[in-house]
Amino acid sequence: MSMPLSSQATAGASSPALPELDYWLIGAAVALLGFGVIMVASASLHEGGQMEPPNPFYHLIRHGIAVALGLAAALLVSQIPTRWWEQSGTALYFIGLLLLVLVLIPGVGREANGAVRWIPIGAFNLQGSEFMKLFLVVYIAGYLVRRQLEVAHSFWGFFKPMLLLIVAAALIMLQPDFGTTAVLLATALGMLFLGGVALWQFALLLLSTGAVLVGLVLSSEYRLGRITGFLDPWADAYGSGYQLAQALIAFGRGEWFGVGLGNGIQKQFYLPEAHTDFLMAVIGEEFGLLGTLMVIALFSLIVWRAFRIGAAAEAIERRFCAYVAYGFGLWIGMQAFVNIGVNVGLLPTKGLTLPLMSYGGNSIIVACIVIGMLVRIGYETQRDAPAYKLEQVKWAGA
Repeated sequence: MSMPLSSQATAGASSPALPELDYWLIGAAVALLGFGVIMVASASLHEGGQMEPPNPFYHLIRHGIAVALGLAAALLVSQIPTRWWEQSGTALYFIGLLLLVLVLIPGVGREANGAVRWIPIGAFNLQGSEFMKLFLVVYIAGYLVRRQLEVAHSFWGFFKPMLLLIVAAALIMLQPDFGTTAVLLATALGMLFLGGVALWQFALLLLSTGAVLVGLVLSSEYRLGRITGFLDPWADAYGSGYQLAQALIAFGRGEWFGVGLGNGIQKQFYLPEAHTDFLMAVIGEEFGLLGTLMVIALFSLIVWRAFRIGAAAEAIERRFCAYVAYGFGLWIGMQAFVNIGVNVGLLPTKGLTLPLMSYGGNSIIVACIVIGMLVRIGYETQRDAPAYKLEQVKWAGA
């Protein structure tokens, strides 16, 4: 049996050769979680004050509970051997599929802002699409290990996982949730590319996926309006370009060092969804360019650590662990890039949260699970590395 991570500190004093935790990864994740709590409080107190009865701390309390649950989930997941995830990948995919179907059943799914994405479970709303991202990364990683030669040399071996991905993406689009669908597809494509898919097959799929996404945009007046609003938000600053215009004003007010924590104006009923989708704009206003770059640096550190952990696992031929780490790095990096890109006007508006920071229980919990799994992969990689490869593994994970 593997030694629980929680016992490392005690054992480490007498056995310096024991695997080490990735403190860079843990530190970056904890910093983002903590800063996220502060910023959710700053961005939501006024909204809670407008509730009946007034409760300024409504969102902060719920966010704090989500963070506590996420940390508990990360600790639990860090104790689960990766072998279990590899063996359970297919079952987890179908559990995720069941959640996506259940949310579409009238009377089961809960609607908010024109979308049906949540299943009420008491005081908690379960968002199946968030967990499906996690389950799909695990499933595709397992498939790439089981079908390595087939994926690399056969179009059918490459296309089979895409069929399952298309089914999941279609169900998510029915909610509808275009942003999650795009991140899901991009993560899967990146994993397949890293798994050795032939370049011509990858290029064909990339073009096909791009064509489908463009078709989805053109087929919806709402999505098309977001594109036109993104290209010139000031042309309709009180209509389709309102969100982006208000976000840009927030960044402009923040200048280099911000107006100070709690002193932002845009969050006060000017900037919609300030504590969720546009939390980065609040950071930009209150902490300026310096705060914005700090958050970007922390996300970059997490992505870098994920790929380093994957490289270390691949060095000792733990390919499942490597692909999971690569997939998580791609997912966290792309979702953070899309959210920040939307906030600063580089990308059209999408309903995607900022991982580890934005208000939203499901997003916080799943992101913490991802960090817990990465920590576990790094631990097992060092533990199982042969003596002659130990230094190589430690260098790859450094």
